[in-house]
Amino acid sequence: MYNFDNSKKSILGKEDKSSIGEVDSRIVGLCDVVNGRDDMFTTSSCSGRVVLIRDSDKKESGLFLFRSHELISFEELKREIERVAGEVSSGMVMFKQEPCLLVVSCKDDGVMDWLFGIARNNGWKKSGVLGGKKRLVELMSSGSLEFPVAKDGRVLVDDSFLKVVVERANRNLVRSWERIGGLKGMIEG
Repeated sequence: MYNFDNSKKSILGKEDKSSIGEVDSRIVGLCDVVNGRDDMFTTSSCSGRVVLIRDSDKKESGLFLFRSHELISFEELKREIERVAGEVSSGMVMFKQEPCLLVVSCKDDGVMDWLFGIARNNGWKKSGVLGGKKRLVELMSSGSLEFPVAKDGRVLVDDSFLKVVVERANRNLVRSWERIGGLKGMIEG
């Protein structure tokens, strides 16, 4: 039998299992507001990020080749793409810019519906209710990019393209951070 209060205590008491080992600084305030309530808690979060990742169908160690939860520069991205292209002599390397994500377990259906509603109405357009006994709500903002940047050790993209990518990725990240602040304010009331 699922016990919300015991699950909240157990999950929030565990060591962070994310690959970076801590909550992203830009989403920690939202997580604190959610976890400070007695009717919900976070199970997963990300403030948005830019990554270079090996193209793979399964999660395994060594997939992430570069990761940033901050704005990136053209010079930084170009340098990292060249570096990973030199390190990955076979296979594809993907660029991904991902929006903010928050997964929340809610105490009851009313809280679950309320959280989903305020998030959807405030820019978290790719959200969904996973429901089940844990009453999970997966909140995801919009604005993402994904494409190959290297294959078999060879860079596939040129500088002019990368400059556009950096501009768009940074704009998407800033929007994600604004949505994090907006949702935090809505939950605080």
